[in-house]
Amino acid sequence: MHVLAAGSLRVVWQNLMAHFPEPVETQFGPAGLLRERIETGETCDLFASANLAHPQVLFAAGQALSVVPFASNQLCLTVCNDVLREGDDWFTLLTRDDVRIATSTAGADPSGDYTQALFTRMGEAGKGVRARAKALVGGRHSAPIPAGKLAAEWIIHGGQAEVFIGYASYAAKLREISGLTVIDIPAPFNPRAEYACAVMTPNGRVLADYLVSAEAKMILQQAGFCM
Repeated sequence: MHVLAAGSLRVVWQNLMAHFPEPVETQFGPAGLLRERIETGETCDLFASANLAHPQVLFAAGQALSVVPFASNQLCLTVCNDVLREGDDWFTLLTRDDVRIATSTAGADPSGDYTQALFTRMGEAGKGVRARAKALVGGRHSAPIPAGKLAAEWIIHGGQAEVFIGYASYAAKLREISGLTVIDIPAPFNPRAEYACAVMTPNGRVLADYLVSAEAKMILQQAGFCM
């Protein structure tokens, strides 16, 4: 079975597939770019996306058999400890002009789309944040993240930015890394990332059924995803 899956599933995917009875070959990448590969002729049994929109486009075009939501995620901030001031929270950090902000790439990567939605929810203040933020990962021409590194870790420790906006499913691992602090974004501002798979073949339907099973949901929750 061949799967194309959003890069944010990479950490949990091995554990998920260890409990699936069939061998699965998986390629990871930004979901928007993976969708483009399918649209231009690449075949797979299942496409696991970090949003509903990309699978729904494939279904509407008659390329997918069905769309199956299976998990949710949220955003958080990862911050370099050196720039933290007493009383800083997510909003004050994003609106500080002396702090460089990095994000994923909207359009190519759903994380970037959710981040743009966050800026919109911030109202007038979000316009300035959007103008200052730099999309450094998840794009067609973005530099690859080194193997074994998380995007926030690589960007901040590499001196490219002091704040990275990314998925909260990475929060537990990021909190273990020296020099970094993870800050939650409150619900009224924090977009809900809905993960869904496009079932591309009958073989893929078996895997989609597994992803919504109680066992898979437990594994996803333990990895920081929401149900």
